[in-house]
Amino acid sequence: MVIRDLIGDSQQRLAEALQLAATNARFEAQLLLQALLAVNRVWLIAHEHEVLPAAAEMRFKVLLQRRLAGEPVAYILGKREFYGLDLRVTPDTLIPRPDTETLVEAALPKIPVDQPSTILDLGTGTGAIACALAIQRPQARLTATDKSAGALAVASGNAQQLKISNVRFLQSDWFSALRGSTYDVIVSNPPYIAEGDSHLTQGDLRFEPRTALASGPDGLDAIRQIIRHAPAHLQTTGWLLLEHGFDQAGKVAELMQQAGFDNIAHAQDLAGIARVTLGRFSRSPPDTHP
Repeated sequence: MVIRDLIGDSQQRLAEALQLAATNARFEAQLLLQALLAVNRVWLIAHEHEVLPAAAEMRFKVLLQRRLAGEPVAYILGKREFYGLDLRVTPDTLIPRPDTETLVEAALPKIPVDQPSTILDLGTGTGAIACALAIQRPQARLTATDKSAGALAVASGNAQQLKISNVRFLQSDWFSALRGSTYDVIVSNPPYIAEGDSHLTQGDLRFEPRTALASGPDGLDAIRQIIRHAPAHLQTTGWLLLEHGFDQAGKVAELMQQAGFDNIAHAQDLAGIARVTLGRFSRSPPDTHP
């Protein structure tokens, strides 16, 4: 089959089966074929009139069928780009999304460029946030935790592949393995979808680990736990930055304020939605009066 016709046919099938916009369906068809042939999009366009060998066409149709069944492209390809980094992705991990780059952008100004600092990434998943921060701030020392051993294996593998040496990975249920440790900045993209949300049974979310997505009846159980325990793990005037749902910014800010955080602010994603809430925890100086 001619490459152009194969992509066009696949585009139509993907659009109909997954209710995708035509441009998105075509993009996904191209991604699958690029991965199969180990070529880039420019090569596909330049060779669109060539006939794809029968064996390659058969392998492509296997990949296409997986996508038509709803399996995320990132899991089919085993990778996803995040903040310019090519990361390995497996069903043990949440798929990194562009919205989470907002968390990286919001954290960078809180981390000095030219002096050492300590950073904690809670629930690291693929290691996307930790790896991005480690590369941008090479003098920082990062600790990245996850409850899932499978996720930690993926994250540490990504760091090794990217030749990152200033991140250590630790299995921990939030702060459970971090007793006595304090950090200048704590970041997290925790689960924040309500357990009964219908979106959990739709699209890519059906295939992603539920523990990385849902957290309690209102989606805020993990965020409450992090905010409650973060002050004990922050240096004086340390910062906490949390990604959250599109309608949770006000509630997260309220929780931070109740826990003693100040300088609370929000960072917006590319759609103009308040996607990250950040706050500073300033400890009162000790009372020196007798």
